[in-house]
Amino acid sequence: MTASGYESIEAELKNLKSVERHAVIRAISEAREHGDLSENAEYHAAKERQSFIEGRLIELEDMIGRAEVIDPKSLDGKQIKFGATVDLVDEDTDEKFKYQIVGDHEADVKEGRISISSPIARALISKEVGDSVEVNTPGGGRSYEILKVKFV
Repeated sequence: MTASGYESIEAELKNLKSVERHAVIRAISEAREHGDLSENAEYHAAKERQSFIEGRLIELEDMIGRAEVIDPKSLDGKQIKFGATVDLVDEDTDEKFKYQIVGDHEADVKEGRISISSPIARALISKEVGDSVEVNTPGGGRSYEILKVKFV
């Protein structure tokens, strides 16, 4: 994963441990004060939220424990690899795209970050500026030309 992806996971982990976990404990306490727990919707919702938080904590700690952080700024070369920011043009529509290839957990297409395991990223890996790539997407085959590759 990239350094920014690692930082966002750490921030979420810190928030869950220091804010969310304490808030749900207070919510459970308050719900208990309302009496009969078997028919107490607030209590059951708080317990469900607590379960989600604890599960997410385990998941995030595992991600951090297994993370291999790669700083794209330390990379270079002409070939596309993990961390590269790539400018593309759709050869059929002339629509331009700019994507950074990142880890699965930090992908966000709206922000221009695509997962290393996405069809587009898999097609781009090891290609260079000027190459044309065919991508099999859920909406059908697409053809892109690589305009620019940079590591930022």
